[in-house]
Amino acid sequence: MAQTGSKRTDELVRRAIIGDGTAFTALWDMHIASVRSYLRGSMKQLDRFYIEDICSKTFEKAFRQIGSFDPSLGRFDTWLKRIARNTALDVIDSESRRLRGQVSIDEDFRNLVAAENVGEDEDDPLDSIIRTEDREATEGCIEGLPELYRDVARKRLVEGLQYKEIAEETGLELNTVRTRIRRAKMLLDKMK
Repeated sequence: MAQTGSKRTDELVRRAIIGDGTAFTALWDMHIASVRSYLRGSMKQLDRFYIEDICSKTFEKAFRQIGSFDPSLGRFDTWLKRIARNTALDVIDSESRRLRGQVSIDEDFRNLVAAENVGEDEDDPLDSIIRTEDREATEGCIEGLPELYRDVARKRLVEGLQYKEIAEETGLELNTVRTRIRRAKMLLDKMK
């Protein structure tokens, strides 16, 4: 494996590639300030909440794509900043479309569902049953999660609260809420 800039980063990247979640958490701890600073400097139109959201999304994408990181092409920090920049541009584009009142086929699931349901006031009984069964199955899986993730997962996946609302209700830091929800989703995917 080529060098990424520091022996500690090299080792953590190697461990993260083979699936060590604690190594990736350590990479987060080592590089979050750098990514945050990069975004503040290069994306001045974004406020603190957008930057925190983009940081979280950046590390989520990096976690999913860690196997594609090629240290011979550059440093890990540079790779993260490239992901952060692309994520920020996606968020800015999505927000500008939202403000114009347009819906893109690339936007997230909630917007697509909202677009599909425009003009539908009546609730189809079959859809209602399916939603109820899905919610009950999700609630059952959430009960099987470690206690650390259970409450935030329930608030996000069942109650539909936003990250910021969950942070305010639980008294947790926004990034802690995002991390716990991301990990809860990964555990739930394995359960299903």
